[in-house]
Amino acid sequence: MAGHICIARIGAAHGVRGAVKLWTFTEDPFAVQQYGPLLTKDGARSFEVATAREAKGHLVATLKGIATREDAERLNGVELYIAREKLPATDQDEYYHADLIGLAAVTSANEPVGRVIAIHNFGAGDIIEIAPPQGTTMLLPFTNAVVPTVDLTSGRVVIELPNEIVGDGSQS
Repeated sequence: MAGHICIARIGAAHGVRGAVKLWTFTEDPFAVQQYGPLLTKDGARSFEVATAREAKGHLVATLKGIATREDAERLNGVELYIAREKLPATDQDEYYHADLIGLAAVTSANEPVGRVIAIHNFGAGDIIEIAPPQGTTMLLPFTNAVVPTVDLTSGRVVIELPNEIVGDGSQS
């Protein structure tokens, strides 16, 4: 779904009346209620958040049309998307992770490293995934030390590669 951004993922059912755990990827977790219908990745289904309350690390939400635990259980793992233009504009030096996908990754000396193919978060912080022209992809911490510059205008991110990846010229 080009032009769409994942803003939430449905988790396990919560209770017996169709509520679900909802992990949001928005700055304000409750913003998912303001965007209107949220689409599945293939665009085949849409959901509206009827109610939401805060829980530990996620929301507990009810979705319009989902009234039973069985209905809620079938939605576990479904990602929810909105059109990119529905998101608020970013400030200068701010960006959405989706804006980085496809950008060139270069070193501070402007040597090519590869392309950004994903931003992940497995619970310990953001990880940037870079696909080099050849070889296996690299997973690097998405920190200011490793990714000091994001330049959307020129379509690139600057990557400071750790010595264990670049090599420090010493022999062991």
